[in-house]
Amino acid sequence: MGDPWDLVVVGGGPAGAATALGALSAAPDLRVLLLDRAAFPRDKACGDGVSPEAADVLAGLGVPGLLDDWTPVRRLDLSHGSRRVSRQMRRAVRVVPRTVLDDRLVAAAVAAGARLERHRVRKVRVRGDAVAVDDDLAARVVVGADGAYSVVRRAAGVPEVRHRAVALRGYVATPPRWSGRQVIAFDPRRRQAYAWCFDRGDGLANVGYGAFGTDGLTRAVLLRRLGELLPGTMDGPGDGADWRGHHLPLSSWRWTQPDGRLLLTGDAAGLVNPMTGEGIHYAVATGALAGRAAAAAVTEGRPSTAGARYRTAVRTLLGPHLRHSVVAARLSVLPAVLTAGIVAADRDQRVFDDLVDLGLGSGRLTRRVVAGLARALTPTRC
Repeated sequence: MGDPWDLVVVGGGPAGAATALGALSAAPDLRVLLLDRAAFPRDKACGDGVSPEAADVLAGLGVPGLLDDWTPVRRLDLSHGSRRVSRQMRRAVRVVPRTVLDDRLVAAAVAAGARLERHRVRKVRVRGDAVAVDDDLAARVVVGADGAYSVVRRAAGVPEVRHRAVALRGYVATPPRWSGRQVIAFDPRRRQAYAWCFDRGDGLANVGYGAFGTDGLTRAVLLRRLGELLPGTMDGPGDGADWRGHHLPLSSWRWTQPDGRLLLTGDAAGLVNPMTGEGIHYAVATGALAGRAAAAAVTEGRPSTAGARYRTAVRTLLGPHLRHSVVAARLSVLPAVLTAGIVAADRDQRVFDDLVDLGLGSGRLTRRVVAGLARALTPTRC
């Protein structure tokens, strides 16, 4: 297999590219190989929303302003039945197609010194002091950024994620009434499900419907509920192109990262916000930490410590947030609590901001949010 690479990253999406950037920002001379089965640019099913916290991570990896040419979206509309809230977000989101985002991130990783190869990884095995990748490559450390059905995850002996969501996404001409907005309509007929319309700012919007769990959710059902919750979303000739479905492995109360040379990031690590389905922030944040942990372990001559280093870093950054997001997701199963959240956010901008941070970044269930929910759930006395 020849001389081992210092780091092999399996998967070239945001998690994989961030891993390469994190490693090379820590150790510019590191030999990093980035593998992906597709040629870039390529599409991925996603809501396409890039949160300000994700942008902060990218800036810390040496790529500030990567998406500044895309229109900032500042207004978020939420609804559940007749209850609605529409407010300005504290910081803008950018809605960027994955064909653009992933291509730019991979290009940045290559510019930083990573080598990109098109290769579909089928087998990963730890062999003594190295990791064999398909028996023709070797690495001191391997990072799995290869999605929900990760090959590296299986090799690491980490069980599949039990809780999953399913979603369908397409692109349509932006309905004028939703221009400059991110719109989310929670489904009153199904718990933990919503339709969305996210304006890209270029005349098109990312639209879709997602639900936690998969029972009975055919393509036809997803499209029908999208049209019923957001009427007019698919009107007009040529709309609804590029429909793609995907599964999301949702974060749980416990997050597993074994010791050793195999690390897991983003979807491969089962890190998707269980309340909102957002995953790009988790992907770039954990990718950056994985890259830095791998770089430190290799440069110190102890690559087998990479897993433990990475686990500590993720738990420090995201541990409390992950627990709070799981609690919030379980509470939102109750329609009364979901409605109360919208009412509380409509009453208080600060509650709205805290909920956005919890759903899109690394926020927590603050006392302000809990108090707002309690007030909204308490019957008014005459």
